[in-house]
Amino acid sequence: MNTKPTSKIIPLKKPKINVITLGCSKNLYDSEVLMGQLRGNSMDVVHESDKMGKDDIVVINTCGFIDNAKQESIDTILQYSELKDAGKIAKVIVTGCLSERYKPELEAEITNVDAFFGTNDLTNILHSLGANYKHELIGERLLTTPSHYAYFKIAEGCNRPCSFCAIPLMRGKHVSRDMNELVNEAKILAANGTKELILIAQDLTYYGLDIYGKRNLDELLRRLSDVNGIEWIRLQYAYPSGFPMEILDAMNERDNICKYLDMPLQHITDNMLKSMRRGITKQKTIDIVNQIRDKVPNIAMRTTLICGYPGETEADFEEMMSWVEETKFDRLGCFTYSHEEKTHAHDLVDDVPAEVKQERVDAIMELQQGISYEINQEKIGHTYKVLVDRKEGDFFIGRTEFDSPEVDNEVLIDATTGYAANGSFVNVKIDRAEDFDLYGQIVK
Repeated sequence: MNTKPTSKIIPLKKPKINVITLGCSKNLYDSEVLMGQLRGNSMDVVHESDKMGKDDIVVINTCGFIDNAKQESIDTILQYSELKDAGKIAKVIVTGCLSERYKPELEAEITNVDAFFGTNDLTNILHSLGANYKHELIGERLLTTPSHYAYFKIAEGCNRPCSFCAIPLMRGKHVSRDMNELVNEAKILAANGTKELILIAQDLTYYGLDIYGKRNLDELLRRLSDVNGIEWIRLQYAYPSGFPMEILDAMNERDNICKYLDMPLQHITDNMLKSMRRGITKQKTIDIVNQIRDKVPNIAMRTTLICGYPGETEADFEEMMSWVEETKFDRLGCFTYSHEEKTHAHDLVDDVPAEVKQERVDAIMELQQGISYEINQEKIGHTYKVLVDRKEGDFFIGRTEFDSPEVDNEVLIDATTGYAANGSFVNVKIDRAEDFDLYGQIVK
């Protein structure tokens, strides 16, 4: 009896979708939401994998904030476009701030990208990948951070008129997220092991004005504080003008709201603040910093400054240096001014040479290094609650409540004398301190 051989059906391998994220934590949050939706559509999705096949799709979430970030985004698009041309990947899709801001120019110059999307095109991105937006997945994300902490975006866009900033061009007007939706998302995160929420937005302090008719960050903080399993809540990106002091009451009332505030101040001289359209003066800036420190005496304050804004004189810079030295911020970042199209400041002459901008940044950061060293020396002999992020060599690496991931100080714990699991809290006695690092031992 002759039998015909049966052909074996081999299932088609699904393409892998590799999401590349550039820029800030708000972009990272958007990538996590996108990946959560893709995973909810039963798609194979990874974040920044270096292993790709010829059928795979790359989604690049770009940054368009300043010159260096824009260049990095363009270079990344070109890199993956070349891989597509070489037949090593199947598709390249671009989204995010750069694409929102420069879509026509990008489409004209980089023609082998399959699609460009803006910052609010999640549904359309999903459709282009053969997926559907699932409302039941609201609040669910595929975390790219260690599971014990998560960036937590409470609003999108910005209504502030800062002259140097292109964010409103890319992100639109301020839109607060519904409080119940945020609390639900926090509960989902906590159920999956998240212990620290890092609240982010273009301006946290504006939260609630558009949907509740008042600044409502303090109520949101209290409701998030009540979520079982959330042990730290951290505030990033607070605006000084119109700062709602009631959030400090919530900070004092609740042990799981970190005594930490990131408030980008940008400059200090009256003429610079006026030209920057910050809506605040030097004296009001000094007053708000003092009021915050008076109300929460042990708070760690982080700020960000700009050097080389149009018209910044040597006297302006020296005044900023003196103020930094007097104020002694716990944490400080400093950047060179970037002349951005379609911003109010773009009408001004970018008259500070690039090398002078960088020299001023370097001088500020050298000053801050000394300030940070002095502050850290005072911590020797004290014991702090530390959240362990990872292990490197002979050290567990963690943070106190006064430190945000990636940008602030770290605590290095001797791994030869004790053990700490990633994502656990331990008490650490500090026995040595450097400019930006603390060293210590676990104590009971």
